[in-house]
Amino acid sequence: MRKTLLFLYLLSLGSIAAYGQTRLTQDPKLERQLHESGLIHQPLPLDIENSFETNGWKKEVLQSAPLTRSAGTEGWSHSGAGSMSFSTEKTVSGKGSIKLQFPTFTGKRATGSPSDPDYATYGNSSVTYHLDGANLEKYNRIVFSIYPDCDGARIVNMNLTFRNADTPAKKGYNQPSGSHLINLINKEWNQCFLEIDEYQRDKVMSITFSTALKGKDRTTGDSAIYYLDNLQLQTVKAPEKVSGWIPADGKISYSTTGYAVNHPKTALINTNLTIDAGKRFQLLTPTGEIAYEGDIRKEKTTLGEFGLIDFTSFNNPGEYQLKVGTSLTPTFRIGERLWEDSQWKVLNFIFCQRCGHPVPGKHSTCHVDLMSRHDGRSISYSGGWHDAGDLSQQTLQTGDVTFALLEAYNKQRNINPALAARLREEAEWGVEFILKNRYGDGYRASSMGLLIWQDGVFNTLDDISSVRVQNMAFDNFLYAGYEAYASMTLDNDPMLQEYLLRVAEEDFAFAMEKFKKDSFDQFVQPYEHSYNTSKSQYMATISWSASQLYKLTGKPSYADIAAEYIRYTLDCQRTEPLKDKDGTRGFFYRDKSRKSIVHYIHQSREQVYMQAMVMLCETQKEHPDYPKWVNSIQLYGEYLKGMMKYTHPYGMIPSGVYHAEEYKDTTNFYALHLFPPANAKELYTEQIKRGVQLDKEHYMKRFPVWFNIFNGNTAIHLSNGKSAAICGNFLKDKELLNIGLEQLYWTVGKNPFGQSLIYGEGHNYPQLNTFSSGEMTGEMPVGIRTLGNDDVPYWPQTNNACYKEVWITSAGKWLSLIAEY
Repeated sequence: MRKTLLFLYLLSLGSIAAYGQTRLTQDPKLERQLHESGLIHQPLPLDIENSFETNGWKKEVLQSAPLTRSAGTEGWSHSGAGSMSFSTEKTVSGKGSIKLQFPTFTGKRATGSPSDPDYATYGNSSVTYHLDGANLEKYNRIVFSIYPDCDGARIVNMNLTFRNADTPAKKGYNQPSGSHLINLINKEWNQCFLEIDEYQRDKVMSITFSTALKGKDRTTGDSAIYYLDNLQLQTVKAPEKVSGWIPADGKISYSTTGYAVNHPKTALINTNLTIDAGKRFQLLTPTGEIAYEGDIRKEKTTLGEFGLIDFTSFNNPGEYQLKVGTSLTPTFRIGERLWEDSQWKVLNFIFCQRCGHPVPGKHSTCHVDLMSRHDGRSISYSGGWHDAGDLSQQTLQTGDVTFALLEAYNKQRNINPALAARLREEAEWGVEFILKNRYGDGYRASSMGLLIWQDGVFNTLDDISSVRVQNMAFDNFLYAGYEAYASMTLDNDPMLQEYLLRVAEEDFAFAMEKFKKDSFDQFVQPYEHSYNTSKSQYMATISWSASQLYKLTGKPSYADIAAEYIRYTLDCQRTEPLKDKDGTRGFFYRDKSRKSIVHYIHQSREQVYMQAMVMLCETQKEHPDYPKWVNSIQLYGEYLKGMMKYTHPYGMIPSGVYHAEEYKDTTNFYALHLFPPANAKELYTEQIKRGVQLDKEHYMKRFPVWFNIFNGNTAIHLSNGKSAAICGNFLKDKELLNIGLEQLYWTVGKNPFGQSLIYGEGHNYPQLNTFSSGEMTGEMPVGIRTLGNDDVPYWPQTNNACYKEVWITSAGKWLSLIAEY
């Protein structure tokens, strides 16, 4: 470890000297932090000054009142492990606090549902304040203080659950989207708030504070204590917008990171602000000088009416602020190499999610006593990265992220060598996990849902040996492609390259043997995100993987497979226009029956269609089907461009075209929509009708149709952005490249809420649902969702899974898209 740290540190210093103008970062503060972290071998510090929560404390408080009736335990109750009491040991109000105390070890095994018994905690401990039907409509924020006093606990948090009586629904109000997770700092007072302006609160029954017992990390003590104090109700001016397309009054929606030179640069405002501002905007330097100014253009689109700020023609690199009337943004950058700082931060997030490796301030070496078993053998499933806010793992998603890291490394190796070296190192960590879980006969440890820390000692109460093991042809095709790409990339380790070549060919052979024997896999694990794989995507994956192996080995057999199997996918592409006024076409169906169109609700691998087509074009330029592949790329590119008007003036790529009766294709429908309700058909119909009707049978949806907790569209629109950029680079089409960039802009703030979805990147980033690893610089969520059957974005402060849950898939999609620029 120390040798690695020293090597990377010296590399960073040497690269600066060798490359003259090359800098590690565009931000000197971040550069210093990177050096102090040993180039991220310990987590980067959190920048809370630019966070959503810090901005929230700046709001004007119009009125305030105590939430509780009196000091002491009157009105409070306790449930679960441990006990509740009134205490004067810790108090911020001076009046005492509610003390919740419980043991961290129960002496029992964590047991979950019969269908997934090891996805479990050791229970919960909670305190509830009973409001007995109080009307809280004149207040829009709850404020409270929490002091965690948890010996040895690196990660501490609590959930707040707000419960209103089952009164008739009132227009303009919503039910809470779940419990609100609050990330806390141990052994100090944490001042917290939750805006409740959207909540129906005409008859509030209770507010509960709870935390789960998740086992003991190495440093964790025997008991945990939380003190609650100073609970207040407040009314604040300008509560946050939580749904809809129009920016809130006084807010400018813009890319808080900045904008690339020689590409479109736009921002949006509510038209109410246009009137106040005299219909002009200014671009200011940090010293307040006007660098550029222009008229605010009123834009009426399918989403509503906006004030459009357009400074595309301004390309002078530097730091700037936008000003409209009295509204002034924080500084952002216009320039080249715009996304490198975010890559460092997202890399930090991925590092913090490492499993089986100590992460300072997060956890010790973990999950070595988590095992897979196959054919009389066992493999420890420790390694790779924890998948999300929980401690689950999916080997295939580790493969996805590893591939993205390698793409980013190849892009940066001659631009920012220190960043490239660190990307490569993290990719090598992922490669090791992919390889260690091979049983060598086509079978691999594939996934595990997990919520607890284990003791790391074999033959104790918390040992788990239920890691899923499967021989899936689709998985092995993807692994083979990733292994081949890694073999072509990791030239610093010739023996690893040689081994990767061998296992890539072996895994491809295992996959092909099984596919020829059994045809398309029967996906049986709904919690693995390959479950929704369509046949057209499956065949595109085979082709892409074969092209990678052809590029690596030069063997004509792989070229033949790549060209043969893509024909199925080509037969699934819509080439004839729909009957809408634009003649929409170019999208893919799930299979040759053409009953269901390709969509995603959570995880997305839509980019594989264009990856496969472009790889064919690059590796087999003389093939007789070359014109068909080029035509497919052109058609899909035009499809993407044609969709953009439905989210204009934002740049988020819509979910796509839907057929009105896809629910009749039951096999595909239930593969895509996990755990659907009994009325899924009716809900599907209602949701597509909230989109834009194209013709008698088709609708354009901006967000996916979804029915359950698996929602949030970051991976979806970033995958589509990757597709746009792949097409744009191949076709030399700047419009498509701009569409890809717009996915990055949306993510860092050019969205209706003006929030960055990457913690620590840009400005106004909120806490995210990261209950196992705590807040991390660079963390990314599953993404913005919709509410009910609407087709409008919904992004409340309520910090709940899975839309606000952190996810390394989103991080991988981010790195992969940036690698195209």
